[in-house]
This record gives sequence, structure tokens and C-alpha cells, in this order.
Amino acid sequence: MRKRKAKKRPLLPDPRFNDQLVTRFVNNLMWDGKKSVAFKIFYDAIDIVDEKKQDEEKSALEIWKDALSNVMPHVEVRSRRVGGATFQIPMQIRPDRKVSMAMKWLIGYARKRNEKAMAQKLAAEILAAAKEEGAAVKKRVDTHKMAEANKAFSHFRF
Repeated sequence: MRKRKAKKRPLLPDPRFNDQLVTRFVNNLMWDGKKSVAFKIFYDAIDIVDEKKQDEEKSALEIWKDALSNVMPHVEVRSRRVGGATFQIPMQIRPDRKVSMAMKWLIGYARKRNEKAMAQKLAAEILAAAKEEGAAVKKRVDTHKMAEANKAFSHFRF
């Protein structure tokens, strides 16, 4: 937008856990506006996590939140042209962008897994991320490594 920043629309909390973060995740998971299907996939995945979890004192929703925080990046590299050269400059990430990147990575790498149903794929990726393994956590580690490698260019920040 040219003139001003768009207002943040309030999200309704989900029906089962009464949590706005779950609704945000389901909105990222949804394809073709099929929210009920996305909710069913998410709730089925949470049920599978509840069955497969080893940590008995944590609920499945807490395991999902742990997985999300394990995938969350803290720094990223942004391209910036200085003179004729393009530099990769490490920058801090805004809190809302951290969450949305973590969600997108978790869902994206869940879709690429080899299980049968999407709920099973998502559950497997959540359990892997909660243990700090899996493709989504590897993506975060790679992002941090890239930022660390380009730390010398941090004085070009804009």
C-alpha cells in the first residue's frame, strides 16, 4: 500500500483449543478456501501427536507450540545492492514474521514427507520439530548459518 500500513484484522480463536495461533496455522494450511478441511487435518494431526508422544506431562498442543518455537528463525539474510555488488545482509526478524515463517516451513516440509495422509505428515513433522530434528528445523539452522557467514556485511544494514 502506498499511503499507510494496512490494519491487522483480528483472528477468531479456533473452536477446540480456543487459541488464535491455531487459527493462524490453519489459515496457512488451508488450500482453496477449504477451512473445515484444514481444521480437520490439523485436529487429526494433533490427535496423532497425542497418541505418539513420549513426553506424558505435555499436551499435544504444547508439543505443537514447542515444535513451532524450535522452527522459528531469529535472523535472516536480505539482499542489498551496494555499488555494483549484491550483499547478503543478516537482519533481525520481526516477531510476527518469525511466527509466520515457522508456520510456512513446518507446513511446507510436512507436505514433502512420504506418509499417506496430510494429517500423518503434519504429525510426523511436528514430532520431529519438537525433538529439534526434521527438515523444518534444518531450514532454521541453515538460515542461521547463512546469517553467521555473512556477519561481516552487517554494517550495510538499512
